[in-house]
Amino acid sequence: MPTARTLHGARLEVAPGLVPALGHRLAEGWPDRRLAVVIDATVDALHGAALRTALPADAVWCPIPPGEATKTRDTWARVTDTLHAAGLGRDTLLVAVGGGVTTDLAGFVAATFGRGIPTVLVPTTLLAMVDAAIGGKTGVDTPHGKNLVGALHHPAAVLIDPCWLDTLPLAERRHGAAEALKHGVVADADHFAWLASTLPDVLATTPFPNAVADELLTRSVALKAAVVADDPEDRGRRRILNFGHTIGHALEQLSAYALPHGAAVAVGMVAEARLGERLGVTTVGVADRIAAACAALGLPTALPRGMTPEAILAATRADKKASAGRVAYALPAGLGTMAGAASGWVIPVPDADVLQALTEM
Repeated sequence: MPTARTLHGARLEVAPGLVPALGHRLAEGWPDRRLAVVIDATVDALHGAALRTALPADAVWCPIPPGEATKTRDTWARVTDTLHAAGLGRDTLLVAVGGGVTTDLAGFVAATFGRGIPTVLVPTTLLAMVDAAIGGKTGVDTPHGKNLVGALHHPAAVLIDPCWLDTLPLAERRHGAAEALKHGVVADADHFAWLASTLPDVLATTPFPNAVADELLTRSVALKAAVVADDPEDRGRRRILNFGHTIGHALEQLSAYALPHGAAVAVGMVAEARLGERLGVTTVGVADRIAAACAALGLPTALPRGMTPEAILAATRADKKASAGRVAYALPAGLGTMAGAASGWVIPVPDADVLQALTEM
């Protein structure tokens, strides 16, 4: 059944058939705005003709190459220049169609074009559906690290159509599953257990089973939306969503973004859970359960070859939670609950402990 949820002024919807009705939905919700569409080039090749038929003829289209290497200040400049060249102004509605790279980049364009225009996100990957498109975090990467230039800019709407999953490659489904597992670890042990027991048998199935898609999307979206609603400005409890990402982002940076985000997060979750066990804040056995769930989904659980613990530690210093030379981590207390409530939901960790945990990986 369709699910609608309002978060920080944004309407989050999970329902099949949202995409064919996109033109009508946009005209109904924003009748007086011209449209600009930032779309992943791979998605454009598969679905662009149908989308162009559904949307107004005067919409301005901005295809961008797929992949994390696209999420740069240069691409941001190219897209904003395209909008200016087309004569668009503050009466524009920006529509983003694609995965997390597209929604992050387009959201940052919307946050800065004309000092802010509304955006509607149409995520096409599982990772974007359950995570990247929800919460208003936008930005681009720099040579110094991931998402270091950006803004909080909550979308006007997020329209999630599970039908996109049918053409999604297995690898992309796996990467999204990593973020869904994270939501279970940080907020709902039952969701984690359901994912670990259900997804391995169906993840490669096409078409993706409707009942599984509905359960997966509605529960993960609701979990993240609830955390964001508690802390929309990312100053407190929302930091629990960074579990797995401090080390995960470091791995992505060291790989020059050749390592996909979901794979990096899977390794990051295992590493950070082992770190929490080492510090005594995480129940012993949690890391093994996370590792087993990730492995069953075809996700990596060990450090990539050629990356040393020392290099990973150095790369974590670009993390946005680093302060005064120390990096703070979001660490689980157990499955479904996080440690660190008394310290802003993150825990500063000595380098020696991080190095030891990484060495044991």
